[in-house]
Amino acid sequence: MEETIVVLAEVPLTAADATHLSSLVDGGDSTYTVVIPEDRHTNVLGEFLHHLSLLEFSEAVQGLSHRPTEEEVRISADQALQGSLEALIGAGLRADGFTARGNAVEAMVNAVRERGAHQAVVITRPHAVADTLHRDWANRAQEKLGVPVLHLYAGSGFIGDS
Repeated sequence: MEETIVVLAEVPLTAADATHLSSLVDGGDSTYTVVIPEDRHTNVLGEFLHHLSLLEFSEAVQGLSHRPTEEEVRISADQALQGSLEALIGAGLRADGFTARGNAVEAMVNAVRERGAHQAVVITRPHAVADTLHRDWANRAQEKLGVPVLHLYAGSGFIGDS
């Protein structure tokens, strides 16, 4: 039986992420639907605090001075989606996806419901404040869906505290 797994990704997925995702189904027939939000980096204060928490001082300051245009945001999301699909397909997985404007969690929840998915995964970078306060995408999606949402940190396979 074919299963759909919806993956909300903050960053482009890599071969390592594809390997971790493929381990979710043991030889099953699955399609991975990747959701890449366009507005991944619109919260200036949140990004500033994120970079500071990781001691990335120059990135924190750069984020305050450069605001991407809508065109740059759309192109970045399209490129992230394309790279993610290439990584999954390159690992022998079936994948489709889309970019989402607006609320990332709502886009994921809608995709899960529309596709009748029984599994949902969020892949992000670590976010000290959101992860600690359980306001990360995975926790917010889990509240709305009422089912567990796996939270992985990009490229590492480490499970976030959901």
